[in-house]
Amino acid sequence: MIPRHKRIFAVIIPIEVILAAAAWRDLATRTDDQIRGNRRLWRMFVLLNPGNSLFYWLLGRRAAPRLKQTDR
Repeated sequence: MIPRHKRIFAVIIPIEVILAAAAWRDLATRTDDQIRGNRRLWRMFVLLNPGNSLFYWLLGRRAAPRLKQTDR
C-alpha cells in the first residue's frame, strides 16, 4: 500500500468508527417516533459498510419536536 493511502486510511477509519459509535448511541437514546424506520435495521445498516452512518445522520433521524415558548 502506498504511504499516502495509509495516511488517508489512518484518518478516515477512526472518523468512521466514531460516527458509527455515535449513531449507535443515538439510536439507543431516541424513542421510536424519533427514528425513521426500524431501529434494528439502522444498526445493521451502520455496521455493514463504512459510510452508512452518514446516511443515518442525514436520513434516519426525525427532528425532535420543538418546545413551545411560554409567554411570560
